[in-house]
Amino acid sequence: MNKTNFMKKLVAEFIGTMWLVLGGCGSAVLAAGYPELGIGFVGVAMAFGLTVLTMAYAIGHISGCHLNPAVTIGLTVGGRFDKKDVVPYIIAQVLGGILGAGILYLIASGKAGFELGGFAANGYGEHSPDGYNMMSALVTEIVMTFMFLMIILGATHSKAPKGFGGLAIGLGLTLIHLISIPVTNTSVNPARSTSQALFVGDWALSQLWLFWVAPIVGAIIAGVVYKFISPEKTV
Repeated sequence: MNKTNFMKKLVAEFIGTMWLVLGGCGSAVLAAGYPELGIGFVGVAMAFGLTVLTMAYAIGHISGCHLNPAVTIGLTVGGRFDKKDVVPYIIAQVLGGILGAGILYLIASGKAGFELGGFAANGYGEHSPDGYNMMSALVTEIVMTFMFLMIILGATHSKAPKGFGGLAIGLGLTLIHLISIPVTNTSVNPARSTSQALFVGDWALSQLWLFWVAPIVGAIIAGVVYKFISPEKTV
């Protein structure tokens, strides 16, 4: 692959991850708590799913639409992605997420009386939406990311029905959020967690390790398991 084509892939990942953070976290910060007409947890879950669904069809043919370091690592372990491209993809995703959080901050801070608050950051203990402890958060993030990668690996397999992968993946992420928003605010994506934590600082940065370690562990397990149950040649 020439450098120009690879750069296009990185730009696509950058833009896609920006959209995931702006759309998903933006819905949580701007619309979830709006009096009476707010979208609530269900709306936020749908928003995250829709960001991935829309980007799957917009940039899937360019970069694969990972938008998530855990997805990139899981696909690599599953034999679907070249390991030499992992680090550049992750850098593009993290930077895109930061841009998305920056745009969200510019919008949100334009309201009179704005307070940063949790800014849709991920957390556990007193920073869990419903007070779940670190172990609950760890188990949740590992299992949810495992299932997310199982869905991705299955929906994008060469023998899977063509054209429906983005739909399955987007709906899968929606379901994951419906389950786990009360526990951790749902990460399953280290880039998404990093972008918000950088703005919140303090506790969000001190707890950020879990939202890198757990999703990556879940993704690696899924890559190994899916490669065992349904092998496919490395692409």
